[in-house]
Amino acid sequence: MPELPEVETIARTLAGDLEGATFEDVDIRHECALEQPAEEFAERLRGRKVLKVGRRGKLLMLLLDSGYLFVCHLRMTGRLYVPQPGDAPEQHTHLVFRMRGAGGETFPLHFRDVRKFGACRVQTPAELARWPFYAGLGPEPLEMSAEDLAGRLRDKRGRIKAVLLDQGVIAGLGNIYVDEALFRADIRPDVQASALGKKRLARLHETIQEVLREAIAGCGSSIRDYVDGRGNAGSFQNCFRVYGRGGQPCLTCGAPLVKTTVAGRTTVYCRHCQKK
Repeated sequence: MPELPEVETIARTLAGDLEGATFEDVDIRHECALEQPAEEFAERLRGRKVLKVGRRGKLLMLLLDSGYLFVCHLRMTGRLYVPQPGDAPEQHTHLVFRMRGAGGETFPLHFRDVRKFGACRVQTPAELARWPFYAGLGPEPLEMSAEDLAGRLRDKRGRIKAVLLDQGVIAGLGNIYVDEALFRADIRPDVQASALGKKRLARLHETIQEVLREAIAGCGSSIRDYVDGRGNAGSFQNCFRVYGRGGQPCLTCGAPLVKTTVAGRTTVYCRHCQKK
C-alpha cells in the first residue's frame, strides 16, 4: 500500500500543482528518505522544472527539464503531497521541498513516511535502467491485452495470487486489488496459475482492469495512511467485496468469507463463489 490506483491518483492530483513548477531547494531532514547521496540528490533537483507527473507501476515519477527523473517509491506509508497553506511539516516528514509555481508563487511539497521504507531518487533514464527493480518491472495491467496476460501466466509455477503480486510479472498490483479481482473472476487465490484455462484468464484480465479503473475513479482506497497529492482520502474502500472482510458474509452468496494467508499476505476469498 499504496498500489497502482493510489499512485495514479497521487500523480493526477499533484500534476496541477507541480507541472510547470520549479524545485528551488530541498531541506533533507532524514537521509533515510534517499536512495543516493544527499548532495547529489539536491544538486540534481535545484532549479529544475517539472515537465510531467506520471507513474510506472507503484512508482511516482516526475520528468524534469534537465532530462532527469524524480522517482518516489512510496512503499508502505510514504506520502508526497502539497500541504494546506500555513501547515507546518508533520512528524515523520523527511523531505521538505520549496517549489516555485509557473505564476511565480512559492509553495512547499512534503515527503512524509512513518515506517521509513519509502525513498526518493533523481536519476537519468540510463541510471534508472540499471536499477534492478525498475528494469525488472512487468507490463502495466491497464495497457496489456488478455493474450499478453495469458502468455505471462501460462508457464508460471505458483499460486495465482503470488504470481499476480510479483511486480516482474505485472507492475502495480498489490494485496487489495488482487483479492478483489480474483473474487470477481471467481478464481481462488491458491489455484495454480498454470492451471487456468483461456476463458478464465480472459475473465481475470477483464476483472483486473475493471477493479483498477473503478478504484482510480474512487481516488484509491484509504485504509490507514493513504491520501492523495492534496491530502484527501480515497473512497474505494467502501466498495470492497472481500478485502478486509474475513468472516463477514459474501456479498454474492452470503457464506462467511475465508481469511487465510497466501504468499505471506493476508487473503480473503469465498470458498463457494471462487473455484479451483
